[in-house]
Amino acid sequence: MGRDELPPLPGGDAAEGADRAFFGRRKGKRLRAVQEQRIAELLPTLRVALPAAGTHLDPRALFPTPVDEVWLEIGFGGGEHLAAQASANPRVGIIGAEPFVNGVAKLLRAVDDGALRNVRVWDEDATALLAAIPDGALSRVYLLYPDPWPKRRQRKRRFVSPESLGEIARVLKPGGVFRFASDIDDYAGWTLVRARRCPGFAWTAASADDWRLAWSDWPGTRYEAKALAAGRAPTYLEFRRVAAV
Repeated sequence: MGRDELPPLPGGDAAEGADRAFFGRRKGKRLRAVQEQRIAELLPTLRVALPAAGTHLDPRALFPTPVDEVWLEIGFGGGEHLAAQASANPRVGIIGAEPFVNGVAKLLRAVDDGALRNVRVWDEDATALLAAIPDGALSRVYLLYPDPWPKRRQRKRRFVSPESLGEIARVLKPGGVFRFASDIDDYAGWTLVRARRCPGFAWTAASADDWRLAWSDWPGTRYEAKALAAGRAPTYLEFRRVAAV
């Protein structure tokens, strides 16, 4: 099926306006003293500072040592995937975007314990960060187990939309990849339809196992383990950045 033959978007484009809050709570249970200390002392040294309006970040310049490429994880949750990738790829700079304070605190512990120098954090809405990144600056973007906002009236709050996919495609270099994972079939289908409509992306799957099985470098997450224990099978989607048509 070609792009011109794709079915209408579930929920319609009108439900996917730009003025949306993509995340829920900013903070959960009370942080422990050591977590509060890391938020106060370590986070300011890792936090991305956005440039003045009308200018762009230099993503590679965010890191204290030279990096070969830069990746972005949108909504890193507890940070276990981001930390594992940073540890396994010390020549890659990884920016994590997550507004949930408790998740940020968990990542900071992993950064501190692992002495990870190739991690930077944006603890606000990821859309502002994406807008500050220049075209073709990233090699990978991850969106893993995002909030599914399952109720129909909530679906406009899902991060995946034609607009956000266009921004993700813009910041990826040619050949760069966007990886998405979810244990919610409806959200996986929602994402696949919209990504296939995005002229900057090509779906890389060649067989069913390509979306049923995790990527070869996938370390797993605690959320994924809970989903599997509950009998929910994850879907893994990968899209490659191609020239617009």
